Amino acid sequence: MLSQKTIDIVKSTAPVLEVKGTEITSVFYKNMFASHPELLDIFNHANQKRGRQQTALANTVYAAAKHIDQLEALLPAVKQIAHKHRSLGIKPEHYPIVGEHLLGAIKEVLGDAATDEIIGAWADAYGVIAGVFIDVEEQMYVEAESKEAGFRDFKPFVVAKKVKESDVITSFYLKPQDGEKVPSYNPGQYISVRVTIPGQKNTHIRQYSLSSAYNEEYFRISVKKEAEMDPNGIVSVFLHEEVQEGSVIEVSAPAGDFFLNQENREGKVALISGGVGITPMMSMLETIAEETPERPAAFIHASKNENVQAFRKDIDGLMDKLENGKACYILENPANVSLCHFSGYVNKEILSTYVDSETECYVCGPAPFMKAVIMTLKEIGLPEDKINFEFFGPAMDLSTVDEKEKVKA
Repeated sequence: MLSQKTIDIVKSTAPVLEVKGTEITSVFYKNMFASHPELLDIFNHANQKRGRQQTALANTVYAAAKHIDQLEALLPAVKQIAHKHRSLGIKPEHYPIVGEHLLGAIKEVLGDAATDEIIGAWADAYGVIAGVFIDVEEQMYVEAESKEAGFRDFKPFVVAKKVKESDVITSFYLKPQDGEKVPSYNPGQYISVRVTIPGQKNTHIRQYSLSSAYNEEYFRISVKKEAEMDPNGIVSVFLHEEVQEGSVIEVSAPAGDFFLNQENREGKVALISGGVGITPMMSMLETIAEETPERPAAFIHASKNENVQAFRKDIDGLMDKLENGKACYILENPANVSLCHFSGYVNKEILSTYVDSETECYVCGPAPFMKAVIMTLKEIGLPEDKINFEFFGPAMDLSTVDEKEKVKA
């Protein structure tokens, strides 16, 4: 429990953290990696280079200061972050390192304004917040390990099959090297893949959505090959070009709080994706087709053109299994307009055709795409509790997403 004095001091720093948060977290990561370069084996270097990790942490620190007297308000965000931490292999011994360098960064950026009293209050607050994360993450580790065929940390998997789905997306079928089954997961969840790339000093970890319904034999991930100059391209290019059938990579147990609600067997559902955001939707659609084919379902997917659109035949085949299923393909620049229902971008007219205020919606894709879709769904009249979405990478504030990018997939 925190004293009222500590709570008051921490809350008083919230306005400063709102303004200086990203500067503080940038200094934090720089200093922490300088002192503990081994942590570069865990953190996503691409998110560091693009500044997304710094911004995400700054938002978390600000929220913690603002709600330090009602930590239960932070639990949804804590659980989302804890899923990622468990998937990455974050352990209790990492938290003191983070705490030391976070307090140091606050002092470095704020200077004399960060009095001993303020640093002391934040040290107490960090101890409580870290304890919450450690407890939640341990529960998740235990849950992952206690499942049938479950495991706690990374485990070697063999690439059993490699299938090209489009000009930019390739699927990898991953089977446990020890011959065991794979643990169950919810449709929409992800796994972490850890690889050692020749010429790279550190290992790299990336999280990829599982792109098929659960089966006990394998995990399937479907990876978009990013440009080699893109920080994200380091791992995706390696997977596409160097990892072959028979290769062994390390994989974590499934994680994530973005997944299909399977309790509502009769309610309408719409799976809305842009680009490679299609991957978790494939797991959801396949699950609906196998377990609740009577459920009204719309599958709305936007991509740039026919060449980069993945899973078209699979989607059409799954739609044939549904009693009331509708597929909608949107192509930004179609070579053949007969191959899509709409050309251009997702808009209110399109979404209104497939979605009403009672529809449970799931959204995934590039951030500008998600922002446009979510804003439009709200215009249609969907309440927020019916709009489920997930970012690839650290969570972002949708209000900061540049709408000039339109709805490109």
